[in-house]
Amino acid sequence: MLVKEIEATELQSRLQAGEDIVLLDIRSDAEVAQGVLPNSEHLAMHLIPLKMQDLPKDKDVVPYCRSGARSYHACNFLKQQGVDNVLNLRGGIIAWARQGYEIAAPQQIRTGSF
Repeated sequence: MLVKEIEATELQSRLQAGEDIVLLDIRSDAEVAQGVLPNSEHLAMHLIPLKMQDLPKDKDVVPYCRSGARSYHACNFLKQQGVDNVLNLRGGIIAWARQGYEIAAPQQIRTGSF
């Protein structure tokens, strides 16, 4: 099953254009404490099976992790469950930071409000 991916540059362009995209930080609490993508929502990876029914169906959902590996597996799992509107952030938050894009303080993260 092919996982759709998005590069940090394309994601930034789409966000700047005002697209309504759900950014889903699936990292651990300790990782989240180091910084997040602005306007992200936190849903630890192990909680995805419990909360996937709450994900919006009408907009793209971009799970991300540190390097893109865990979020790739999360996207693959969601696709297997019939969730087709997920895009993996290729390279994760590392790729985002390498482009010089904003990393927000964790208090700016939303939790489970999709």
